[in-house]
Amino acid sequence: MLLTRSDDLQILIAVVDSGSFSAAAETLNIQVAKVSRAVSKIEKQLGATLLNRTTRRIELTDEGRDFVETVRNGIKVIQQAEEEVITRGELPKGHLRVDAASPFVFHQLVPLVSEFKSLYPDIDLEITSNEGFVDLIEKRTDIAIRIGKLSDSTLHAKPLGKSLLYMVAAPSYLEKRGIPVEPWELKQHDLIGFSGVKVLNKWPFSGDNLISPSITSSNGETVRQLALQGNGIACLSGFMVNKDIEQGRLIPILEEHKLTNTGREQVSAVYYRSSSPAKKLSAFIDFIQPRLNL
Repeated sequence: MLLTRSDDLQILIAVVDSGSFSAAAETLNIQVAKVSRAVSKIEKQLGATLLNRTTRRIELTDEGRDFVETVRNGIKVIQQAEEEVITRGELPKGHLRVDAASPFVFHQLVPLVSEFKSLYPDIDLEITSNEGFVDLIEKRTDIAIRIGKLSDSTLHAKPLGKSLLYMVAAPSYLEKRGIPVEPWELKQHDLIGFSGVKVLNKWPFSGDNLISPSITSSNGETVRQLALQGNGIACLSGFMVNKDIEQGRLIPILEEHKLTNTGREQVSAVYYRSSSPAKKLSAFIDFIQPRLNL
């Protein structure tokens, strides 16, 4: 026997997502008193305080945070099971929210959207861009594309491939400043790096590989544009610069010194674990994987 009712649990989640009892009541089109009763009933049945209430806001307790996250995953599994039965034999449908760093969105996902929509017209695709890792539950994200090593054991990861790193500069910069042939010579050059995440300023060669950039940005596409305009040398993933290299807009340097297994090369699709991923999620991953230019 379950101690809590599913409709009460939905109300609890609405309170957490909206930030207050009144906002949850408005969202669900029910009375505030019903919202309050549902939350109190759950807490009584569990014998635990899930929410700390103040006059201004509510906050989840540690027990509440764990409970709500587990309930979310459980409801999602039930919804997916219902969807599998209802849509068996039909094309996947529903809202699919995908998150990735903006350079990956621009260079890899956007070119594939038209074909994907033509194959799956009933999937409403929402693409968000974040330069850092997002909390999939907090942002209500179905799937995220992540670059580099993964450490979150609560996520299921589907490897999409590897994207090699390249140290690149525009021809105009190299003509003016010369081409470095040894890693130590980088100290004599203008380097373009990342602000905030220091690991992104560790370039793929042995030894002292933490560079000191003279120009930084939190956005990979901005770093690419700065390099294209001849502002210095940058280290970027192939999924961003493969076409630039092919067309001569950027020149790779120090290739003979480059390491190719630093952990930053891995590209993965991640989503929360369940008994089976939703059909729309599987359709998206299976579609993009063979079409990516990593």
